[in-house]
Amino acid sequence: MGAVYAAVNDVMAVGRALTNQQSEAAVSLLEQASARLRLAAKRYGKNLDEMIAEDEDYGLAVKAVVVQAVCRALDNIGSGSNVQQGTESIGAWSMSMTYLNAGQSLYFLRTELKELGLTRQRYGLLDVLGVQSEEESPC
Repeated sequence: MGAVYAAVNDVMAVGRALTNQQSEAAVSLLEQASARLRLAAKRYGKNLDEMIAEDEDYGLAVKAVVVQAVCRALDNIGSGSNVQQGTESIGAWSMSMTYLNAGQSLYFLRTELKELGLTRQRYGLLDVLGVQSEEESPC
């Protein structure tokens, strides 16, 4: 089992008041988020623990990303409503609701992974015009 990059106190330090149920869930979610981030880094050929050991600021950035992912997952644990926005109509009755992280899943935003340097830009070369080199050129 790898390192856990944040603690429940870190979640509360960003202004999240946690219920007892949310605190218990946060312990498990922090472990899961740390493991998922480590796996995401491994997919891109990076060793997250080595990167953290090399740079203290990078460790703080990793902690912030883990805390934000856990906060997103905790948003609807213990709260009465999972609805972020909704509309209702009475004539011919219609209802439309948008749920906030309905599955309570942990996920990292693409921008968070990009800030940590875990995603890489893909590039390639495609010869669209079929241009030949000077040696092969008929001119």
